[in-house]
Amino acid sequence: MAEEHDRSMMENLYWWGIPTLFRTPYEALSDQDIVLVGVPHSTGNGTTERDQHLGPRAVRHVSALQRRVHGEFQIDPWSSAKIADIGDVPLPRANDNEDCIQQITDFYQKIGKAQARPVSIGGDHSITGGIVQGIANSALTDGRPVSFLHLDAHTDVFTKVDHFLGAKKSAAHWGAYLADQGQVDPTTSMQIGLRGHPRTLDWLQPSYDYGYNVVTMKEYRKRGAADVIAQAREVLKDRPVYITFDLDCLDPTVAPAVSNIEPGVTGFSMDEAVELLHSVRGLNIVGGDVVCLMPTKDSPNNITAMGAAAVMFEMISMIAETIKKM
Repeated sequence: MAEEHDRSMMENLYWWGIPTLFRTPYEALSDQDIVLVGVPHSTGNGTTERDQHLGPRAVRHVSALQRRVHGEFQIDPWSSAKIADIGDVPLPRANDNEDCIQQITDFYQKIGKAQARPVSIGGDHSITGGIVQGIANSALTDGRPVSFLHLDAHTDVFTKVDHFLGAKKSAAHWGAYLADQGQVDPTTSMQIGLRGHPRTLDWLQPSYDYGYNVVTMKEYRKRGAADVIAQAREVLKDRPVYITFDLDCLDPTVAPAVSNIEPGVTGFSMDEAVELLHSVRGLNIVGGDVVCLMPTKDSPNNITAMGAAAVMFEMISMIAETIKKM
């Protein structure tokens, strides 16, 4: 009993031991229910804010602190589902964005075929394009495109030019090309929290043209959380839901270490963001990602990395709760 107590105490010390995501076992993809994946990719942001590839390592460092039971859901996700850290997507040509997106797609196609549900930590937001290319229209989604719950300060539905600083399938383009390829259904997808002072007055028009259900931060504040959550549940019900969470949807005081920071308009608090994540609780969540962590800009206590782990924990818990009920 004493040895078990000591082991439990040590596992809560995030600086101790060999780091895996949430101290899950490090395993090859097999029969897991949920797989945790690092995607250390930065070149989807062109030549700017390149340190996002350090995100997976930073979250592995601190995530043991977030290996908890879920008090609100009253579950222990780690015993409710078979969960493993299956490592990082290998990116041997890391400065070639288009090759990296294909490598990510190839990696996630195997996950989709195995019908494991991936929860990933990036990496810049271009990784969502590679991930969804891999899992959409697969066995995991019953052959259907995914529907997004997309929390972000930016639309990432960029159509004005064909690349961002040389990156074609960039952090700014995935919301458009996935729709063009039939891997996401914009009409059954939500984009929530868009804010900031844009460079052009028509910055939201591409999202509207594709049919995304857009809720800007201003609209969220005016309508209130309950109304937006009710819309999200109605739009996303009966769909294979993929959650993509850009940390810049959070207010900079909550998550200072993000790329493309938007300080001019107040972003979500952590409580608000978690409440919106819970809008898809009980639905068919096929996976999720957390992106745009910049560890080199984080505070000494790693608060943004810890916030990223906390968001992953919510995704993992919602999926585990659904699996437990199956």
